[in-house]
Amino acid sequence: MDQWSVQEKNYVYLDILNHQINVNPMSLSSRLSNGWNIALSSLKVLKEHKKLILFPILSGVSMTLLLASFVIVLVLSGGSNFLEDFFNHYGQAPAIGLMFLFYLVNYFIVVFFNMALIHCTKMYLEGEEVNISAGIQFSMTRLGAILSWAAVAATVGTLLKVVQERAGSLGKILVGLLGMAWSILTFFVVPIIAYEKVGPFKAIARSKDLIRQKWGEGLGAGFSFFLVNLVGIGFVVLIFFLGFIINPLVGIVLAILTFLLFSAVVSAARTIFIAAIYHNVTSDIQSHVDQQLVDRLFVEKKRRF
Repeated sequence: MDQWSVQEKNYVYLDILNHQINVNPMSLSSRLSNGWNIALSSLKVLKEHKKLILFPILSGVSMTLLLASFVIVLVLSGGSNFLEDFFNHYGQAPAIGLMFLFYLVNYFIVVFFNMALIHCTKMYLEGEEVNISAGIQFSMTRLGAILSWAAVAATVGTLLKVVQERAGSLGKILVGLLGMAWSILTFFVVPIIAYEKVGPFKAIARSKDLIRQKWGEGLGAGFSFFLVNLVGIGFVVLIFFLGFIINPLVGIVLAILTFLLFSAVVSAARTIFIAAIYHNVTSDIQSHVDQQLVDRLFVEKKRRF
């Protein structure tokens, strides 16, 4: 048979989340199955481009340095006694302010590197060569949007934390559910603020609309990543006991390193997954999708006659 046309190849990509495993595209089982397959495809993308794991690693290193700087300032200031005296004199407002500041910087770092990874995923889906520096440069052009979203996310995180600290057992369960709902609601916010140039609140509303369209795939991926996490934890435990046979310290060090590497892999794969679904739903990638890309990332759809 003749080779498929570019339009047909694009059709395959645009139909990625509803490929041949779907008998009824509205059924929950088919949506969960789609989420599972695309989550595995995200891991395959990461396997082919191992350098993409640098983004979550850089994010983790940056947050570690942030936490270390906070601890150093605390120690140099006199430790917990200094903070206790400070808060007793000025009240709880400074504590909440410091919490907000920590969340703000934390979210800024995470979103910055996630956006860079999302842009690299876009380059991959368009058939371009994946370039780490290009992802970083793209995030640099969106610093204002990243900061705005980090401020909103830090505000919500701080409020939930304050309520959790003051609530009873039932209140803590409620806060946990609210936090989960917030995570689902903001699932697509990062790619939205990256490419649609809207404010944080419009991004939330837009994310909600996209979730309505593809919530099943998101649920399926969440379940699949949960299973991957279980396998990863089991592997970390295995590494610990193998190292423990040599020396307890060796076991601890190997387990920590394995856990950090595994966390980076899962984080990168999840971000790639979000980018893939976002570009599918918005249909904003309609060219430069070559046959090799379709072959190695998604299952081909049988040609229609």
